[in-house]
Amino acid sequence: MLMSIVAFLIVIGISVILHEMGHFLAARKCDVQVHEFAFGMGPALYKRRKGETIWSFRIFPIGGFVRLAGMGETQEGEIDDPQRSFYQKSAGARALLLASGPFVNVLLAFLLSSLFLCAHGVLDLSHPTVGEVMAGFPAEEIGLRPGDTVVQVGEVEVKTWVEMSQALREKAKEDERIDLVIQRGGERIQFSDVELLLDPQYGILLLGIRPAMIKYPPHRALTGAFTYLWQMSKQMATAIMGWISGRQKVEVAGPLGIAAMAGEAVKEGWWSFISFLAVINLNLGILNLVPFPALDGGRLLFVLVEMTSRKKVSERLENYIHMVGFAVLIGLILLVTWQDVMRLLK
Repeated sequence: MLMSIVAFLIVIGISVILHEMGHFLAARKCDVQVHEFAFGMGPALYKRRKGETIWSFRIFPIGGFVRLAGMGETQEGEIDDPQRSFYQKSAGARALLLASGPFVNVLLAFLLSSLFLCAHGVLDLSHPTVGEVMAGFPAEEIGLRPGDTVVQVGEVEVKTWVEMSQALREKAKEDERIDLVIQRGGERIQFSDVELLLDPQYGILLLGIRPAMIKYPPHRALTGAFTYLWQMSKQMATAIMGWISGRQKVEVAGPLGIAAMAGEAVKEGWWSFISFLAVINLNLGILNLVPFPALDGGRLLFVLVEMTSRKKVSERLENYIHMVGFAVLIGLILLVTWQDVMRLLK
């Protein structure tokens, strides 16, 4: 439990602080007055003023905010500089400021994914090459070695790990014994009548091999990370649209669920945690761009409407809509947290 709490605080701390730092730096660049930079929600545990900005830590570590002049959140004793108000800036400057937080999260996800591909590597599923031989399984008994490449399963020639796995499953449905042809160096070796072993954990017949790990050179790691994040982003967007329209059921995790997953990632090792942190930041970046009131995407929608219609929405009306949206978000967080509690109890 303690490990999950610490891992959660690290993940949320990095993700939220960098997100809000993106907004803060963009506000400074656009000369928008920043009243407060806060990590967490609820009553403040710690406050310190530096220049015109209050830096604070709040009691519930489930988010954060940058409080800007002109957004209807001025507190007692604070004075908004009319020339440095958020709504006095151009639509382009406001769009940049709003998009900067999600951009930082997506950028962090990209950098962490590139690091993972370059320094740790991923399973090579593009080739049916043996990376590891599992102890006690048929592959070890017949003498398969790391580096061997399976080229034929029964009568089926295979060129990728996926094709090989599918061929093994299909053959296993017919018979527990299979024929294999492998490539070892410049030599082809045939194994006949190899008996597959039932794995008690998964309940399937296995040969007992795992794919090889490959590490990407830096330039390929960058392109690979971009492709991976692009595909994940499309899947997330499709899932969100399916959930909104009611066509698709989506499992949503709240703070407790994220804490549990963070704890599991830490137990699995440093690189598992890096991968988890990348996924969380991609999720945070994409979800914040959803055009829902109080989210960055909701505020961006008002800016885009203004840019296309050449007519600014009333600041008072917009702030009211975002306030209602924020209340709805808090309600959703409480609902999801309750579902997390029930899942953990089960």
